[in-house]
Amino acid sequence: MTDDIPANPLLALPPSGKLLGLDLGTKTIGIAVSDGMRYSATPLETIRRTKFTADAIRLDQLIAENAIVGIVLGLPLNMDGSEGPRVQSTRAFARSLAQRITLPIVFWDERLSTSAVTRMMIQADVRRDKRAEVVDKLAASYILQGALDRLRRA
Repeated sequence: MTDDIPANPLLALPPSGKLLGLDLGTKTIGIAVSDGMRYSATPLETIRRTKFTADAIRLDQLIAENAIVGIVLGLPLNMDGSEGPRVQSTRAFARSLAQRITLPIVFWDERLSTSAVTRMMIQADVRRDKRAEVVDKLAASYILQGALDRLRRA
């Protein structure tokens, strides 16, 4: 895990195997998983955040259940590319998680992921209450799919 975003942070990931995508929010963590061939990201679940340890235990379970080899963590940069308090919080979460697991954790720019997913659901006429239930795991899927697409181009 590095604190900088290199030109292609995904090079730190193993060349094959399933990846876990995370959209870290203040109240929830959206989770998505890739297929083993890394063609597509699928929304998995949303964790209601409590304490770090409880959140990490659930992530440990999902890592084991899905044979995960690496984690793509959305980095909430400001629109101008600068880092704000949310980025600091995300980096702190990644550092804490890295102390518990041996998998590589890479950051992936998540700007506009939630708004893109929300727009898509509005266009599909999804009710507001239903959008709230699924937006986080769909945003994680959007983030992970972006990383998978970049991996295929690399």
